[in-house]
Amino acid sequence: MGTELVRDANLQDAERILEIYAYYVENTAISFEYDTPSLSEFQSRMKNTMKKYPYLVVEKDGKIQGYAYAGAFVGRAAYAWSCELTIYLDRDIQKCGFGRKLYEALEEKLRKMGILNLYACIGYPEVEDEYLNKNSAEFHSHLGFSTVGKFHKCGYKFGRWYDMVWMEKIIGEHQAKPDLIEKTIV
Repeated sequence: MGTELVRDANLQDAERILEIYAYYVENTAISFEYDTPSLSEFQSRMKNTMKKYPYLVVEKDGKIQGYAYAGAFVGRAAYAWSCELTIYLDRDIQKCGFGRKLYEALEEKLRKMGILNLYACIGYPEVEDEYLNKNSAEFHSHLGFSTVGKFHKCGYKFGRWYDMVWMEKIIGEHQAKPDLIEKTIV
């Protein structure tokens, strides 16, 4: 079985996390980036995110198998109670429950921060192909997210146009006058 652990990421994890992410940049349309960022650029992204939001990894037997983090949604003060989520798992470890573990831990941390709305921006194919399938949208749906919007042919990668869907999950009660939460837009 092995030992599994979800924990906060640190900058020393960046090399392994980038290794996981690079596969998706170079071989899939799951990430709409064309080029894998350098390690220093990736560390800078992590550092910027960790100033305000949770950034988690899941380990099995001491090796990072995936990561998830939250970030500002749109970047305006009125969205302070909302976050956009990102998750990537090692390509060889999917469908083992690690994604669920990461998202459940991330959701709990965000709830404690006063976050009410979670959003996921997901590449979505009209027809599944070797670069993109519907697994991410199905994963999010399974965890309680609902599709709230679709942009048609908005991403171009590997000589093909891909759609993008926005999915949403409400995790808290919306008060008429919500408590202010400390928010630094990053």
